[in-house]
Amino acid sequence: MSSGRISSRSDAANEMPQEPISAASDGSACAAVNPRSHHHHHHDHEHDHEHGFSWTEGARIAIVALAAIAVWLHVWEPLSSISVLGAAGLLIGGWPIYREAFENLLARRMTMELSMSIAILAAAAIAQFFTALVITLFVLIAEVLEGLTVSRGRRAIHDLLEFLPRAIAVRRAGTVTEVDADALQPGEAVLVNPGGRIPVDGTVIAGHSFVDESRITGESLPVEKLSGAAVFAGSINQSGALEIRAERIGRDTSYGKIIEAVEQAERSRAPVQRLADRLAGYLVYFALAAAAFTYLLTRDLRSTISVIIVAGACGIAAGTPLAILGAIGRAARGGAIIKGGLYLEQLGRVDTVVLDKTGTLTFGQPEVRAVHPADGIDAQELIDVAAAAEMRSEHPLGKTIVAYAQAMGRTIGEPERFAYQPGRGIDAALGAERVLVGNLAWLSAQDVAVAPQAVARASRGAAQVYVARNGQFLGAIEIADRVRPEARRAVDQIRALGARIVLLTGDAQAVADALADQLGIGEVAAELMPEDKRRYIQALTGEGRIVAMIGDGVNDAPALVAAQVGVAMGSGTDVARESADVVLLGNDLVKFAETLAIARRTRRIIWANFIGTLGVDIVGIALAGFGLLNPLLAAFIHVASELTFIGNSARLVPPRQSAARSLESTVAVQGR
Repeated sequence: MSSGRISSRSDAANEMPQEPISAASDGSACAAVNPRSHHHHHHDHEHDHEHGFSWTEGARIAIVALAAIAVWLHVWEPLSSISVLGAAGLLIGGWPIYREAFENLLARRMTMELSMSIAILAAAAIAQFFTALVITLFVLIAEVLEGLTVSRGRRAIHDLLEFLPRAIAVRRAGTVTEVDADALQPGEAVLVNPGGRIPVDGTVIAGHSFVDESRITGESLPVEKLSGAAVFAGSINQSGALEIRAERIGRDTSYGKIIEAVEQAERSRAPVQRLADRLAGYLVYFALAAAAFTYLLTRDLRSTISVIIVAGACGIAAGTPLAILGAIGRAARGGAIIKGGLYLEQLGRVDTVVLDKTGTLTFGQPEVRAVHPADGIDAQELIDVAAAAEMRSEHPLGKTIVAYAQAMGRTIGEPERFAYQPGRGIDAALGAERVLVGNLAWLSAQDVAVAPQAVARASRGAAQVYVARNGQFLGAIEIADRVRPEARRAVDQIRALGARIVLLTGDAQAVADALADQLGIGEVAAELMPEDKRRYIQALTGEGRIVAMIGDGVNDAPALVAAQVGVAMGSGTDVARESADVVLLGNDLVKFAETLAIARRTRRIIWANFIGTLGVDIVGIALAGFGLLNPLLAAFIHVASELTFIGNSARLVPPRQSAARSLESTVAVQGR
């Protein structure tokens, strides 16, 4: 989805800088278990690790296991210095490891396959065939277990590609026909029966039904859909037949775009992942150097082999991308799309959260908050007069008053004369009566005596629309943008995570201050133009702050790009969503707080794996160097530690039973 970004920064997630040749820059230090390694195109590797296990791997493990048993029982040993069955088992079972090591050596990459190959062949060279076979067996089993674990993080994406229906009922020339999804054209009428999954983003043109959007918007109850209502691909039609005008199809739907975003996230590499790849390569050097040093001091080949075996970095080389992909999938299931590992890592470091007001903390839709009639005036009379005067108005506040009266079931008259004074208000004639509707300055200039209590209310942050008839003050109508119900909880959760919170808005200072007081935000900057917001973000980053900016409009795009992490509301403009690095689904700000918590947890898990791997390797090498670890125990520690760290990362991956669902909720409601 980076093609629509308005900043070149969008390509950052795709960049894969060439690392020094001494390190496994492509993750090949554990290429056999790292799902991102490009070495799997050889022979059966792609198939094996795409699905986590294959019969080929099973057969190889069985052969090595049988060979180990035969060597242990001394079955058929015609040669005194070499076990024929042991050598055959090592050749057949260890072949993928040796091949990987040789290819990486030709490419001048130090990988764990090389060190393990050296250890296996060295054990065989001193006639320790049983030890060499058990080491090989451990490695093969570890690869299968790691492949199965990593594949959990990938399966949901592949399942989603076939999630939407392929056969679609379309009305063409008055006849309903079934077409393949690829043959559907925008503007065509799609029919969806009860129980069917809606295949397109579009608008209902006929029918009445309730649609389950729970896996898309998080709405727990089915949403009623009538003619003119928007529907989204992936939601389930429940009760009645619907005819829908297709507006976005296939990859152009919100659903399709989010699948692309998650696929892009899988391909992207965070700096922490490149660090893990480099560390894996460096640890191979460290293990080989330690082994050489051990041999020079002890002349003990068993201890030397144990040193080579015990050191490993597969846990971080495979665990780091697994943690990133798992976290992105978990965030998606929770209602937020992170467009790449780079942004996940940056989000984990965020210490300042900047919030836009309109459309982010509020709905961006003004509504009548209160009606304040003057003494002796009925509230209904005040609304009737104001709505009649505003009937022809195009002003948002005027439309809000008219909509409020219509919602109350009132019959609204038409003004005989209508004149709009920009920046002031309406001068209208209702029969023989002159009606003024506007701001305080406008009415005061017309010699209308406004009640003092009405003037006092103007400082509360909401817009006050004053109404007068024939010079008599009738009262005021208070209009404000409705605050999102989850806004206060989201602000509290973000603050609990230790982040500084700033409110930026182009709205008036009094309005911004009132909202900030209501939500408990201490830092406010109001009356800002888009460029002012961008400069404010740049000032924060200049102070060394790691900033996440949350917005929804075109005017927020410069600030979204300027922040380290730009976050867009799902209902925002296309420009905002394309400029952002994270998209919140269903427009729930709490989802950002939850995503921030996931990003920080991911960062903690990855660094715990780093520290744990280094600790195990240092202690293991020391014990092996002093002769306290034999090769078998060293192999067990190697495999157990890497599986532990991969398992630690796997805690972020959604459970297998919800793999197909884990990304269904990633369909951003971008058409709203």
